[in-house]
Amino acid sequence: IAYVNAKPHIGFAMELIQADALARYHRLKGDETFFLTGTDEHGMKLAQTAKDKGQTPRELVDENSAHFSNLTGTLNISNDGFVRTTDEAHKRGAQKLWKKMVEAGDMYKDSYEGLYCVGCEAFVLEKDLVEGKCPNHNTEPQLLKEENFFFRLSKYSEIIGDKIESGELKVVPESRRNEILAVIKEGLRDVSFSRPKSVLKWGIDVPDEPDQVMYVWCDALSNYITAIGYEQESDQFQRFWPADVHLIGKDILRFHSAIWIGMLLSAGVPIPKSIYVHGFITSEGKKMSKSLNNVVDPVEYVDTFGADALRYFLLKEIPTTDDGDFSKERFNVVYESELANNIGNLVSRVLAMTAKYFEEKVPPSDRKNELVSGQLHDIWKAYDEAFSRFDLKVALEKAAELAMFANKYVEETKPWVLAKSDTVMLGNVLYDLLEMVRHLGLMLAPFVPATSEKICGYLGIESKPEDMEKARQYGLLKSGGTITKAEPLFARIVV
Repeated sequence: IAYVNAKPHIGFAMELIQADALARYHRLKGDETFFLTGTDEHGMKLAQTAKDKGQTPRELVDENSAHFSNLTGTLNISNDGFVRTTDEAHKRGAQKLWKKMVEAGDMYKDSYEGLYCVGCEAFVLEKDLVEGKCPNHNTEPQLLKEENFFFRLSKYSEIIGDKIESGELKVVPESRRNEILAVIKEGLRDVSFSRPKSVLKWGIDVPDEPDQVMYVWCDALSNYITAIGYEQESDQFQRFWPADVHLIGKDILRFHSAIWIGMLLSAGVPIPKSIYVHGFITSEGKKMSKSLNNVVDPVEYVDTFGADALRYFLLKEIPTTDDGDFSKERFNVVYESELANNIGNLVSRVLAMTAKYFEEKVPPSDRKNELVSGQLHDIWKAYDEAFSRFDLKVALEKAAELAMFANKYVEETKPWVLAKSDTVMLGNVLYDLLEMVRHLGLMLAPFVPATSEKICGYLGIESKPEDMEKARQYGLLKSGGTITKAEPLFARIVV
């Protein structure tokens, strides 16, 4: 879920699109899938932003949460739920979780003095600062002294480490797994888990403590279970928890791999199965900043190029688990060379030749092309393997590889020459190409769903087949079936 102190930026768009690709892939495989996103709406940073803008916190969160909700539509995101941490159901669920932690003897009151980074919404250690400033936000933390409730995270330090070491909790990629294990080996410390209302009123009330509100991370992390019915322990909660995947940014690894897991262990709730961690996006080689005027607005790119173009770029050009750069120049190159030419031109020319030579009918074929069927088998295998290790970039590269193979096949077989001399072989070749286009349409479905639907529609097939394993076989197009001549999938755009 996203923090709503500002409008959505390209980094959250990337995270949403990555999660959507995973959800769509698993649905196509036949897995029962629930995809949750939403907004994190409490905390000091938000209260301060609202004050600076002359708004109430409620006005600010309502305004900005709507931007994030609208973004899911703009990017064609297939989320099943959208949680707001100001929802009453969320509040009740978070308070239930708190009570369970109290019952476990894992909450105690104490005074604490330390450095607090408002940007991180977390206490920080002096040794982790760079020239006295938070490395993530480049701001000096505040010195706070408060009486708060503390969570006995230290009690679960060894258990959490063992679960990560054993693979019961899978952290991907390996570098992030090693990073959190190094933190755990130093020993996890107890965490301040509430704030006095005299300092911060904007938050969820601590049960039976009218002068305290929950620490924003305690509140926010609980969304994963409150949004699927933890309070009532609903059928949906029983069906979908524990989660197969949490998808997060690298800056919040400690909160998810340590604090959240400790909270669940304390409350007697099963822990998630895996945590996938992505990197950050720079803009034109530099960290995004309003002062540098290099903040990328995802909506602007969608308005000009369409949602699928932005989805394709972010999934293929940004390393899935590492940092990457967004530049207008590279975006334009990828749009023209890969979307308009490699994919769009392939589909257009294959369907145009079929329309011209076989009157918009799938031609007969008197053979199974082992070269083509073998290539399809190998690409699908590599595609699945990439998804299994959370490498969406490589999975999408496999789809692009299929398009390149098909384009090369066109140049090598020269259907326009065969049309003059060998109509039987022409039918075989065009059948092969239509099959490759069909497989390409299916392979693209998690990444560029609108484009996938168009390709499949031109071929008269379903973009979401009931039996995906069968759909991956070679030779399922029926001779005589009607195809439709394609409109350009990606229009030429001069910018």
